Amino acid sequence: MDWKDKLGGLKEVLPEGENMPEVEQVTSVVKKQSEPLRVEMDKRNGKPATIISNFFGGDEELKELGKTLKVKCGAGGSARDGEILVQGDFRVKIAEMLLTMGYKVKKINFK
Repeated sequence: MDWKDKLGGLKEVLPEGENMPEVEQVTSVVKKQSEPLRVEMDKRNGKPATIISNFFGGDEELKELGKTLKVKCGAGGSARDGEILVQGDFRVKIAEMLLTMGYKVKKINFK
């Protein structure tokens, strides 16, 4: 007798609970921007940094987008004043991610 059989036997002993109400499905909608996001590379303190500017959302949306990009790139950075800074040269990767998220992208200083 394995653990699945033991748990299956407990199900018959437990009292029935109330039916839970159905949870509404919430989908996050990316607000379409009329202006494209600018993705460019700059040097900050002599180190490469990818900068995403022209973001016209709220501060929370900016920080959430910044966090997503930083996690997917495996790098640090910041998100403030309508600008996301990701440490390192991730121009191509970030531009592709933003396009798949539904944003328009203007590539600056791409090779």
